[in-house]
Amino acid sequence: MGAVEESDWVRRSQAHFAPLRVGRLWLGASWHVAPADCACVRLDPGRAFGTGSHASTRLVLAYLERVVHGGEAVLDYGCGSGILAIAAAKLGAARIDAVDNDPVAIDVARDNAHANAVALHAYAPEALPPDRYDLVVANILARPLIELAPRLAGHGKQGAGIALSGLLASQAEEVQRAYAPMFDVSVTAREDEWVLLSGIRR
Repeated sequence: MGAVEESDWVRRSQAHFAPLRVGRLWLGASWHVAPADCACVRLDPGRAFGTGSHASTRLVLAYLERVVHGGEAVLDYGCGSGILAIAAAKLGAARIDAVDNDPVAIDVARDNAHANAVALHAYAPEALPPDRYDLVVANILARPLIELAPRLAGHGKQGAGIALSGLLASQAEEVQRAYAPMFDVSVTAREDEWVLLSGIRR
């Protein structure tokens, strides 16, 4: 492949990753120019899920933008690239822990946090300390969310916020039932066929 062909390929691949603005948040790759009036998250597409391009990720980003006011302890369960954890930190959260069962995702989340000058602790599920948080977010899939309900509840303080995404509207009722014994939770946002369940720990 010649230099011109390679340059064209890079430009084409970069064009697929447009910056995203969600209220105070701005998310973009290293080659984008960020506006001055934002909490800026730099994230290049890479080895782990999460660039803000998927509706389920955008739903949780919008939730964080609404509820993070500064000083919170936040748990991002199923962190992928670390995008949600990093966004929470940029919005003012004081402590951010992230969990993933994929060792590559843990490394990527740490690398992305470092690139964004964010203090982030990333863990495998079995290594997560038994701490409680002000906010718990999980952008996974419906079945793992159902199975994780007791564990996520155990990490939420009384009155903690929770946001669950990665589920279709048709799956929301079953996931809601799994969390109803511990949380007052309901569908609070929707984009296309994807929904966000959020609520408060009782």
